[in-house]
Amino acid sequence: MAEEAHLSGIAGRYALAVFELAVETKSVETVGRDFAALKQMLAESADLTRLVRAPVFGREEQAKGMRVLLEEMGAAPLTLRFVLLLCSKRRLFLLPDALRDFETLVAQQHGEVEADVASARPLSAAQTDELKRVLKGKLGREPRLNARVDPSLLGGLVVKVGSRMVDSSLKAKLNGVRTAMRGRH
Repeated sequence: MAEEAHLSGIAGRYALAVFELAVETKSVETVGRDFAALKQMLAESADLTRLVRAPVFGREEQAKGMRVLLEEMGAAPLTLRFVLLLCSKRRLFLLPDALRDFETLVAQQHGEVEADVASARPLSAAQTDELKRVLKGKLGREPRLNARVDPSLLGGLVVKVGSRMVDSSLKAKLNGVRTAMRGRH
């Protein structure tokens, strides 16, 4: 496959291991839902993020907190074992990257490709649909968009798929004009 999943170091290895176990146990969807819920909780809770990232918490404290959270949300046994393994290895700080890498592996399994899109303003539903259509035509696979707003772009888009990036932002064009003008005296 030309566009392989881009995984991040140690977190990528953990994500690949849990993904392979999920495939073996036919629990990719279940673990994926658990991981999506965890990702959402991390985005919404500063306390959870602190528990995951702060080195002041010992492995026992992290394991206890994560066990309660995961049991409360009804997480799959594989999800629980994975997170507790990260706690026991003192690598819970890798959880956000492992969650992202797991999503990438699931997308790849479904023939999707992940595209990071930055725009000056939020994209409308019609713009999102058109962008997906264009990307699918160019890539030959269904794109999964991770959209974010970056007001510094002024206008246009920056699209990154794997190692390829297309910057059609107004900011980039203005910088190009500035560079061209500097070259002429």
